[in-house]
Formats: sequence, structure tokens, C-alpha cells
Amino acid sequence: MHAEWWHWIVGGIALVLAELAIPAFYIIWFGCGALLVGLALLLFPEMSSTAQILLWVLTSSALVALWFRVFRQNVSHTQSGTADGDVIGETGLVAQAIAPFSRGRVRFQRPLLGADEWACTADADIAAGERVRVVAIEGSYLKVVKS
Repeated sequence: MHAEWWHWIVGGIALVLAELAIPAFYIIWFGCGALLVGLALLLFPEMSSTAQILLWVLTSSALVALWFRVFRQNVSHTQSGTADGDVIGETGLVAQAIAPFSRGRVRFQRPLLGADEWACTADADIAAGERVRVVAIEGSYLKVVKS
């Protein structure tokens, strides 16, 4: 079966809409790639299926790479509207012991990024009840060191 231009357009719209249900912000680029293939197929109707798939893979990959290399650098890596700088240096108490390559929990006197207790990691063993200081935010975990 030879894909028509509108197949690519419908597939692209479906992928862009899927981004609304699965907010990962990379599915949209595959949808945009499909939309571009649909437009290219509208202009060049004799394009082979292999060329269509190759064009989709190349445009989608280029858009993803462009997002991560150019635009994503400018996006602030903040959480809950608070800048990283407001969190770095905060001190708290270890609620659950931390070991290298495993997660523990740290509790803060005042809520930090909307919660008073956070999952955390550390490069060294830290026992429960010890005071720690936040040195970085790594995804949804705080990286801490002994104070």
C-alpha cells in the first residue's frame, strides 16, 4: 500500500495531539516530521515509500536534535517557579539514611519547592538525623552533602 499525503498529515496531527496526553515534549517533533513529509508528498506525489520513511526519520531526528541543542539550552531548569539558586545551599535533616547509588530522604524546616521532604542522593554515606546542604538539583532529586 502506498501512503497518500493525507495519511502523513493525519498521522502528524495525531502525534502532535498525543503530545497533549503524554507531555514529554519530544513526540511533537515526530508529528511535525510527519506533517513535513505530508507536505513534501503533496508537492512530489511520485515519492517512494522508502523515501517517505527516510524523509520522516531525517526530519524528525533533525527537529529533535535542534530542540535539544539550540532551544532547550535557553529553557530554565527550574521547578515549581523557583530558581535553582534559591534551592542551592539550603540545609535540612536527613529523614532516611542516604548511601551512594541509592536514594534517601531529606526534610526541610520550611517547604522547599512546594514540599518539606524530598528524595535525595549523595556521594557518601549519610546517617539519618545528620544535617545536609543542597548542592544540586538532578531531575526530581536533590543532591546533598554533609554540612
